[in-house]
Amino acid sequence: MERRHAVSSPAAHPEQTAPPEQPGTYDIVLVGGGSAGCVLAARLTEDAGVRVLLLEAGTAAAGLPDAVAHPPAWPGLGKTAASWGDTTVPQQTGSPSAAPGPRIMLPRGRGLGGSSAINAMVFARGHRTGYAGWSERGAKGWAYDDLVPYFQRTETAASGAPGRGTQGPLLVAPAAEPNEVLLACLDGALETGQQRARDISGGLEEGFAPVDLNVVAGRRQSAADAYLTPALDRPNLSVVTGATAHRLLFEGERCVGVEYGVDGRTHTARSAREVVLTAGAIGSAQLLLRSGIGPAQELRAAGVEVRHDLPGVGRNLHDHPRVNLVHRTSRAVPPGRGNHGEIIGLLRSAPELDGPDLQIIFIDIPVPNPVAPVENGFTIGVSPMRPYSRGTLRITSADPYAPPVLDPGYFTDRRDVAAVLSGINAARAIARSSALAAWGAEEVAPGAGAADAGSLAAYARTAFTSYCHPVGTCALGEDDTCVVDSELRVRGLAGLRVADGSVIPSIPSNNTNATVYAIAERAADLLRASA
Repeated sequence: MERRHAVSSPAAHPEQTAPPEQPGTYDIVLVGGGSAGCVLAARLTEDAGVRVLLLEAGTAAAGLPDAVAHPPAWPGLGKTAASWGDTTVPQQTGSPSAAPGPRIMLPRGRGLGGSSAINAMVFARGHRTGYAGWSERGAKGWAYDDLVPYFQRTETAASGAPGRGTQGPLLVAPAAEPNEVLLACLDGALETGQQRARDISGGLEEGFAPVDLNVVAGRRQSAADAYLTPALDRPNLSVVTGATAHRLLFEGERCVGVEYGVDGRTHTARSAREVVLTAGAIGSAQLLLRSGIGPAQELRAAGVEVRHDLPGVGRNLHDHPRVNLVHRTSRAVPPGRGNHGEIIGLLRSAPELDGPDLQIIFIDIPVPNPVAPVENGFTIGVSPMRPYSRGTLRITSADPYAPPVLDPGYFTDRRDVAAVLSGINAARAIARSSALAAWGAEEVAPGAGAADAGSLAAYARTAFTSYCHPVGTCALGEDDTCVVDSELRVRGLAGLRVADGSVIPSIPSNNTNATVYAIAERAADLLRASA
């Protein structure tokens, strides 16, 4: 008998559940209990006749740190058991003769709620122009306007701005009282000529404003809190945590289930209709590769028997890098009570662009940096929102417990460096504004010595962090480079879909969690229509 415990607290998670005592057949098996998996588990089981199994490799409430619930604590969660602990291979520094560059930590949620349980809680759609590239490979029905109803379905937005949702499970709003230093940064942005947006989370505006957050009554609201917990008492939903998916099971070209392990024992779950991968840009691609679905030559090199040669699996990996300008202040910065990054801006690195390709985020703590420690201060983060650089995800064996080989290829396209340099100029102008004069701000990293384009580019390439938005490894579209078609079906196979951030063909100009929620909401409609 599986155990379920509903929890009313906004930050609580369902208790761990056990595998069924007898192998069962479900209508739909979901692999991955992160943002997308929680959405689909909740939406699909609204139909009492649909039996759903949700498998999650991580833990439930008992194993997640208490800090998950508390917004200011999120920066430390990437080094806890709530994260997979991934790092990239050494990244390029721009010079073929240079020493290998940094390995970048890539936090990824492990446990019910996935990355929504460890992220910075920013909830923004990104500008509508950031979705224009989704149709370049022939994807149908995935333009920004197509996604708007699904964005709305996810949220109850406090702003009341046009086009926002009013009845969704996620209660989203800007911080009620942003940190004083962040408000000074906002004033500085306006002083330097930047626009003031009304609803920077809504997808239609450029400029600077407080951003919506997944914070309710001072506590994080994850996908598990908003979607999964209210659905746990449904008799047609089973949830198994601590369940590592080993491989997909097939009869001919049709996926019919999943083999998974719990506590050293192997189990199988069969699907009468479909298996849906919701394990994210890393987990979903890994499982396809381990199951023999991917580039044939690479699979053979990893000792994996090729089931279906699909070259796009693991390709197109990309992410938002973030370059941090760290400032020491003579005035004490108040302790952060929110997510530390409560105000963002979307702007263009060049006026001729069709939309914003940069985000500037004001952060009320001095992010650790390689130049010098700062005990009191703030950070201005600069991120290229529509990067051109692309990389790969590979596996080295069929071992389901072996880590992947991750190479996002950060800054391998010089256009991304150029965009960041434009953003640094804008950020430095804000830091020099009279609005921040009272704080006595001094840039420590990269520092005044980094004044020319070459030194700033070198700093960007070697001192950046991941913004933790990996996407693209199972790209959506209709051409031969794509992994899933416009209905999220894995090309060339039956009974198998992917519905998470891995299908994003080109990353939009936002912290991507809001987009993943919308993808999952649309996937629920697609699955209902195919029944």
